Amino acid sequence: MRVRLTQGIALLSTGALAGAFGYGAANLVPTFNAVPLDMRLSFHTELMKMNGITMQGAMGLSVLSALALAVMTRGTARWLASGAGLLALASFLITRLGNVPINGRIKEWAATSAPADHAEILSRWEAFNYARTGAAFAAFALLILLALRPRGSGLDSKQTAQAASKRVRRRAARVG
Repeated sequence: MRVRLTQGIALLSTGALAGAFGYGAANLVPTFNAVPLDMRLSFHTELMKMNGITMQGAMGLSVLSALALAVMTRGTARWLASGAGLLALASFLITRLGNVPINGRIKEWAATSAPADHAEILSRWEAFNYARTGAAFAAFALLILLALRPRGSGLDSKQTAQAASKRVRRRAARVG
């Protein structure tokens, strides 16, 4: 039961993370590029105030739940959950080390003015954004693969033993 609950939390959190980043990549970034620079900077600054807690929470929960699932499972299931946890961690690190420092500069520009090389810096922010989005989607995809595997295929030894015991009893009932 704990494994299934942890798996559900991992799926929900990585799905929310991938969805939020996907929405940003598909809708916000093109909108940022379509409006005047001062509007983009103001909106970007306000958006980052709102995103700070929710996105960090989603990333943290994604990492922790996927890695907890890896500890609870074995075999291929463990590899899939570990990979998902590491990809969620990558999305956090890309955000923290790539996007967040640029967000700080954008906040300054919104209050003053953008430097001459602002287009290059904003392009780097977008590259980091696409990288973290890809990592989040890959994490979610690995957890979907794990969820679609037949029950008893590496979830944990107790569940595997129970599933095997049921199969043996069913076969014995048919023979006897």
